[in-house]
Amino acid sequence: MNNWQNIKQKLINFLEEEVSKTGHKSVVLGLSGGLDSAIVAVLCKEVFKENLLCVLLPSQFSSKSSVDDALKLCEKFDIKYEIVSIEPMLKAYISNMQNDSLRIGNFSARLRMNVLYDISAREKSLVIGTSNKSELLLGYGTIFGDLACAINPIGNIYKSDLFEFAKFLGVAEAIINKAPSADLYEGQSDEADLGFNYAQIDEFLRAFVDKKSSRDELLNLGFDEDMIEKIIKRVKINSFKRELPKIAQI
Repeated sequence: MNNWQNIKQKLINFLEEEVSKTGHKSVVLGLSGGLDSAIVAVLCKEVFKENLLCVLLPSQFSSKSSVDDALKLCEKFDIKYEIVSIEPMLKAYISNMQNDSLRIGNFSARLRMNVLYDISAREKSLVIGTSNKSELLLGYGTIFGDLACAINPIGNIYKSDLFEFAKFLGVAEAIINKAPSADLYEGQSDEADLGFNYAQIDEFLRAFVDKKSSRDELLNLGFDEDMIEKIIKRVKINSFKRELPKIAQI
């Protein structure tokens, strides 16, 4: 059982200390209507009060519920927000992507982060990240897109734990209960993309990453060969997304 009050206080302290070190007094984040950004928004509201700005960045592929849920969260917690549609920017280039959903998704994520960083410059604010530990380990995110940020308060919490944390923070059931989706294109689903649900993934990652279980130990724990192969490969080939760019030493 997680002590969410203790975790909340640690994250509040982290946000206060790390933002203060940069000399900034205000923060911005992209609010998607999903679980992760909702949690980060609630935490940041408690710390930064009126010095938090959430930015909704819908495209022509965003579901109506994403915007509606984000707006309801802002209303409930009295969070300042603005809406900037990336649809015109995406339309200007989308014909070059041959209906490739992966390219469209990555391009959309980078457009959103470009807008968010521009707004952060306008507001003299710091960009706060919203990626969880599961996504970071799997590389399930777009480098220089949704993975970009100055600091990240939830990057060491597994996705499956965040549902409980969201309930503790008072996030609406509509957000907690919706199927996880980056909303990058119509019908997109995180768990369909990954091939496993987050409960399965996180159980595996706790064994493989946190406990450093060997392949044989993973088999003995009941994980099948297909899952072991796919997730280990994914963690390894996407490790570059969790690091600063390599610089040659000469």
